[in-house]
Amino acid sequence: MNKFSKHFFLFIVFSFSLNLINAQNQILTAIIENAADNSPIPSVHVINLSQVVGVITDESGKFEIKAKLNDTLYLSYLGFKSIKVRVTNDLIKFKNSKIQLTELAYALEEVIIKPYELTGYLEIDAKNIPLSKSYRYSIPGLPSKGYEGGSRNSGAFSKVVNSIFNPADFLYNLFGKQPKQLKKLKQMKEDYRIRELLSSKFDRETLVELLQIEKIDIDEILRNCNFSDSFISSANDLQILDAISGCYEEFKVLNRK
Repeated sequence: MNKFSKHFFLFIVFSFSLNLINAQNQILTAIIENAADNSPIPSVHVINLSQVVGVITDESGKFEIKAKLNDTLYLSYLGFKSIKVRVTNDLIKFKNSKIQLTELAYALEEVIIKPYELTGYLEIDAKNIPLSKSYRYSIPGLPSKGYEGGSRNSGAFSKVVNSIFNPADFLYNLFGKQPKQLKKLKQMKEDYRIRELLSSKFDRETLVELLQIEKIDIDEILRNCNFSDSFISSANDLQILDAISGCYEEFKVLNRK
């Protein structure tokens, strides 16, 4: 082997080793600041969308998370615009890099609260208070705590049964072609940091980023699984996650049978 070949061989080995290091997980350390005054922001939720792991910044706005080159981090905090950050060599190499979030500006509209006109007679007032029209049905043998029929009429139960035995055509078409997203769904349920974040959110933004689907698709999934409009509009993101996961798992159980 001549001198040129030897150097070329060493270069190839070095490049391969460098790529191998880049492909491995490392600990990324950074600090989240308010773009307005450079002050640190504690309790920001940081999720590695590529690996589905989450952490929260400490009092100094600092966080550490497993990451590798080209992973995508999703940063979310109430009152601030959520952002996605691509993991670069510099971000991994230089500890305590600064990442800034921008505050959201909300225009509050006037809200008129109309109290119920109560008479003081329980029998009359009870009829004037609006009740939820959703009714849940429980089916023995399935792990769910119940299914929302949407009403108490005679056709509601058959509507539930039909939705269970064919609930996930939309789900399957959506996720069946994306096995990685199904894997993410399971990982999300197991990561307590992500569950903690989702339990405090109602905007579906984190679910959209994690599952790589549109907000309208989330609503469509839930309707195909026969969840009521009142549940869809009022549930937090964690409840939505559990509902989607439960619907798909039960479909698979029934499909095997």
